[in-house]
Amino acid sequence: MRVLLVEDDPVSARTIGLMLKSVQIIVDHAASGDEAIDLVRTYDYDIVILDFLLPDMKGADVIREMRRMKNATPVLVLSGLSDQQTKVRSFELGADDYLVKPFDREELLARLRAIVRRAKGFAESTLRVGPIELRLGAREVFVNGRPVHLTGKEFSILELLMLRRGTVLSKEAFLNHLYGGIDEPEIKIIDVFVCKLRKKLAEATGAQLIGTVWGRGYVLREPHEVASATKGSETTRVEAQAV
Repeated sequence: MRVLLVEDDPVSARTIGLMLKSVQIIVDHAASGDEAIDLVRTYDYDIVILDFLLPDMKGADVIREMRRMKNATPVLVLSGLSDQQTKVRSFELGADDYLVKPFDREELLARLRAIVRRAKGFAESTLRVGPIELRLGAREVFVNGRPVHLTGKEFSILELLMLRRGTVLSKEAFLNHLYGGIDEPEIKIIDVFVCKLRKKLAEATGAQLIGTVWGRGYVLREPHEVASATKGSETTRVEAQAV
């Protein structure tokens, strides 16, 4: 998961940032509304954590500008303001949730995960694609009920593929998801990670669910989609041989 944290107070930003990074969440930080708008315009985030009181504009203005730009990234507002009017106004502008400071660490993490799941079309803390079951909280993966051991990087790649199943993801997207622009290795490392992940899943499922789209990236498909594509390829070969 990649998060944009919009917080002008350096102490709060560091505390929240370390909290998120401790559970393998990639965090980018913006100290102002203008900086936040520039970042969401440039990068693809899973969610924005937004302080409501910023030095250059209100959080409401950031949300309004994001939605004006047709940017549908979920927004979780963090604010010391607990009045009902401010909360209602935030939701009217397009915020997805509102959490009053001070907040509990586990509640923040639970709300973050729930918002991102809903935004990606999942309602539970467990993601499922075919026989694959990925448990977000425990960071565990099962295939047909049997555990599959993945490294941290392999888990993160599978998480992104499952959240955006059916969508072709570029190697750059994986690199950003894994490293967030910090000390990024060469892009070919993604091929290595995907190759190892693909092998483990193939051994567990008996099928190749991670497809390669040449020149574009990788995609996770449902088993019936893989079977259909394979059948179509076989039909094409038979027709070609007949000709």
